[in-house]
Amino acid sequence: MNRTLKEYFLLTLKGMGMGAADVVPGVSGGTIAFITGIYQELINSIKSVNFNSLKLFFTGKFKAFWNEINGNFLFAVVLGIGISILSLAKGLEYLLNHHPILIWSFFFGLIVASAIYVGKDIGHWNTATIFALVAGAVIAYFITVITPAEAHTSYIFVFLSGSIAICAMILPGISGSFILVLLGMYKFILGAVSSFNLPVIAVFMTGAAIGIVLFSNLLSWLLKRFYDLTIALLAGFMIGSLNKVWPWKEVIETFIDRHGEVKPLLEQNVLPANYEAITGHSPQLLGAVSLAIAGFALIFIVEGISKRLQR
Repeated sequence: MNRTLKEYFLLTLKGMGMGAADVVPGVSGGTIAFITGIYQELINSIKSVNFNSLKLFFTGKFKAFWNEINGNFLFAVVLGIGISILSLAKGLEYLLNHHPILIWSFFFGLIVASAIYVGKDIGHWNTATIFALVAGAVIAYFITVITPAEAHTSYIFVFLSGSIAICAMILPGISGSFILVLLGMYKFILGAVSSFNLPVIAVFMTGAAIGIVLFSNLLSWLLKRFYDLTIALLAGFMIGSLNKVWPWKEVIETFIDRHGEVKPLLEQNVLPANYEAITGHSPQLLGAVSLAIAGFALIFIVEGISKRLQR
């Protein structure tokens, strides 16, 4: 597909939106791709990195390979994702450590709006789609109550984390960062990115590249055969994941990590009214509600901007 320089610049901006979402545990880059209208082309382009296209590459037919995989499109989107992740990682790490209630409130609003937006795309509501929605919510909820593992920093586990998380990152409704939280790898990978730990980043990205190519074929098949059911299941995942990003939590068990730092092991959600009595800290209710509303509104603002840019 021939595009103008302006159109490739807009693709890069959309990629930056995806990258910003992928840094957030609970918000999916796939959701942003869905909202901005590039989702189907993204999945099909990733799918095209297969045996036939790689054969072109290894036989020196680089231009044919580039055209086969829709290289200009992928480059613009991946460039935007990379810019966003590298620029936001350090700031987000600081916010999670120093202002957890406010940042998790913002994420909470984002996820609620994303679930509504994804659910709007379901063409036919019936017993099957409702069941898929409920099943997704129940499955995601039980995943969120699993105790996150302590980070395993071996290169093999970093590779596996990349290959698993990337599958979630391209799904509208499932956050790759959230999967990293469950694997106990979120802060480790975020720290590696913010400190430019190139060996860890390279291994993680290798796993991600292999995982995304393999998973895109399955995802494409599901969306073609069972579109409404798949979207309903993904919307359910988002609803169930809200348990994980509830801003007010009480730490009921801790552990000491390999660096000697005390980390929360088990947490339970508490009401804002009880939070101060339990923890001795302010619930920051006004700021939390304001940021949740801002996060909710942001999804629909992005949708509106995307529709204007596509005209």
